[in-house]
Amino acid sequence: MPPHVHPILLLLAILAASLPASATTSSCPGRDDAATIAAAFRHVRNFRPPSSVNSCQPVRELRLPSRNLTGPVSWAALANLSALAALDLSGNALQGAIPGRFWRAPSLRSVNVSRNQLGGALRVERNPRLLSLNASRNRFTGVDGVEGLSGLVVLDVSANRIRAVPPGLRRLARVERLDLSGNAMQGRFPGDLPPLGGVRSLNVSYNRFSGVVDSGTVKKFGHSAFVHAGNASLVFSEHSTATAPPRRPSPSPPHGKSKEDGSGRTATTERKTTRRRRHLSVVAVAVISGAASLAMLLCLVGCVACGVLRSRRNGGKDDEERKKPQWGEKGDEGEEEDVVVAATKGASAAPVVLFERPLMQLTLADLAAATSGFGRESQLAERGGRSGAAYRAVLPGDLHVVVRVVEGAMAGLGEDDDDPAAAATAFRELARLRHPNILPLIGYCIAGKEKLLLYEYMEKGDLHRWLHELPAGRPDMDDTGSGDIWEAAEDRRSISDWPTRHRIALGVARGLAFLHQGWAGSGPVAHGHLVPTNVLLGDDLEPRISDFGHPPPGGGGEAATAEGDVHAFGALVLELVTGQAGWDEASVSWARGIVRDGKALDIVDPRVRDEATAGPEAEREMVELMRVGYLCTAPSPDKRPTMQQVVGVLKDIRAAPATPTGAQSQSAA
Repeated sequence: MPPHVHPILLLLAILAASLPASATTSSCPGRDDAATIAAAFRHVRNFRPPSSVNSCQPVRELRLPSRNLTGPVSWAALANLSALAALDLSGNALQGAIPGRFWRAPSLRSVNVSRNQLGGALRVERNPRLLSLNASRNRFTGVDGVEGLSGLVVLDVSANRIRAVPPGLRRLARVERLDLSGNAMQGRFPGDLPPLGGVRSLNVSYNRFSGVVDSGTVKKFGHSAFVHAGNASLVFSEHSTATAPPRRPSPSPPHGKSKEDGSGRTATTERKTTRRRRHLSVVAVAVISGAASLAMLLCLVGCVACGVLRSRRNGGKDDEERKKPQWGEKGDEGEEEDVVVAATKGASAAPVVLFERPLMQLTLADLAAATSGFGRESQLAERGGRSGAAYRAVLPGDLHVVVRVVEGAMAGLGEDDDDPAAAATAFRELARLRHPNILPLIGYCIAGKEKLLLYEYMEKGDLHRWLHELPAGRPDMDDTGSGDIWEAAEDRRSISDWPTRHRIALGVARGLAFLHQGWAGSGPVAHGHLVPTNVLLGDDLEPRISDFGHPPPGGGGEAATAEGDVHAFGALVLELVTGQAGWDEASVSWARGIVRDGKALDIVDPRVRDEATAGPEAEREMVELMRVGYLCTAPSPDKRPTMQQVVGVLKDIRAAPATPTGAQSQSAA
C-alpha cells in the first residue's frame, strides 16, 4: 500500500468496485417517461401530470381529454416515449403544428387530438403500426404523408380547413372508417379515396368532390354521407355499375385513319372543310366585335356628355353632396367617420336616455369617448345581427353596455321614419320587453337621423362561441396580442354537461314563448332570425335572446311569423344537441331522417355523451329533445307546435331548475 493512501479511502474504493453495475443506475426506467412527459408539456398551461403515471413503469397510455390545456406541445419529446401506444389530448385548446418526427414513436397505435386549435399542414411520417387517427375540429390546412400509414383503420380529419384530398389517401387499403366532412375539400370521387369495398363508415359531406356516386354506394353509406358533397360537380347515378360520367364521342376519327362517310368524303376533305369554317368564324367574330366596340364607344361618349351638361345645370351640387361624409361610411382617407364628425355638426349634445338610471346625464359625446370615437378597437364582431355595427362601452358607474347603430326598420318604426318622437315611443315600447331569457333594451340615443340602442353587455358571449369555438365549451377566452388565452378555473360552468344544454334549450323556448304571447297589452312579436349567435349567455349560462324587434332581411315571409320562429328553434335544438355547425335545410332534413329512423343517439355531441352526468336516463332525455327538434322543423307550418307547447314538453323531459330571480309574471314558464 502506498504510504499516501488512507486505509479508509482504499476500503471505500474496494466496496464501490464490488457493487453490481445496475446499482449505480436507476432501476425505474419509468422515471425517464415521467420526465419526458413533463418536458413535453412544459409550455402548456393547466397541465398536471396524470396520477396514472407510475415512476417505475413505462407509459403506454397518455389520456388528457378536456383538461383546459392551452399552448404548444413539444411533440418531439412525446416521440421519445418508446412504449406509448395511445394518446388522447382531445377537447383542449392546444396550439401550433404537429411535426413529422412525432409519428416515429415506435409503439404508437392510436392518436386523438380532436377539438383543439392545432393548425398548419398535418405532416405524418411512415408508421405502418398506427391504427387510428382523429384530428377533427382543428385548423389543419392539409395532410401530407398519409400514404405512409398503411395500417390505418380509422381516419377522421373532419371540420378542418383542408382544401385538397390528401395525396396517397387511395393507398390506405385497410381503412374502415373515413370522415372527410366539413372541409370544402376538392377531389375526385371515388378515385381519390381508399377502396370503398372495405370501408364501413364514410362521410364526405360539405366538400367539393366531383365524379359519380352510384346507387350501391348511397345505399351502403346513406344519403347523409353525401350532403353538399359536391353540389353539381358530383353526379348521383341510378345504375350501380356507373363509375364515371359517359364520354362524348370524338367529333373526328383518330389521327392517321382515313374513314369515309356516307357521301364518300374522306377525313382529309373533312379537315379542310373544318379549317375553312373556322377561318370564316374568326372573320365573323372579328367583324361583330368591332361593331359592338364602336357602339359601346358611342354610348360612352353620350353618357359623358350628358353628365357634363347635368353637372353644369346643377351648379356642382351633386359633387358637394357626394363629398359629405355619412355616418359609418368611409371618407377620403379610407377611415370610418366617427362621432367627432357628428360633434362638429352639433349632434354631440344629443342626450342618452337610460331607462333604469334616469338621473344619469349622458350625451352622444360621452358614448363617443367610451368607444374611442366608435373606433375599430371597440367594435364587436357579432355575426348574425340584422341591425348596424355594435360597439362595447364602459359608462360611468362601471356600466358595461353594447351600443348598436340602428339600420333599417324596427318594431313600430319605419325604415325612413325620421320623427324623433315616434322613434322614442318605439324604443320605449321595445324596452317593455322584460323577461329572464330576453336581452332587454336599457337605453337609446337619437342624434338627428342616427339612432343608437344600448343593451347590457354579456361577458360570456353567444351560444355559437361556446358550442364551436371554445374547447369542450368550458373556459373563457381573453383576446390579447399574443393570441387566445384560456382561463383555467375549476369551478367554471360548462355547456358540455347535458343538464346545462337542456336548460339552455328550455330558456330559449321560454323567451320565444314570451315574445309570441305579447306583452303589457301590445301584440305578439316574431323574432325572425333565431340563430346561436343571437343567443347570449349570462354568468350562470342562462340564455338571453337578442336582436329581436327587427323585420327579417328582404321583407316578410314565413321567417317573420311565429311558425318560422318555431322552425328556427327546432334547428337550434338540433345544433345544440349534436354540436354540429352550419345548419341549413339540407342539414335539417338529414337530421330529421336520422331521428325518424330511431337513431338520434348516434348524432348526439360526443362531448355530452362522454360527460359523467350522461347515463341511460340522460340519453333518453337527449333523444326526446331531438324529437322536439324534429316536431318543430316539420315542413308544414300548421303541423308545428306553439312555443308554449314546446315549453311544456321540455319541462316534462327533465325537471327544470327554479325560475331565476327577478322573473316577471309574464313568463311563459
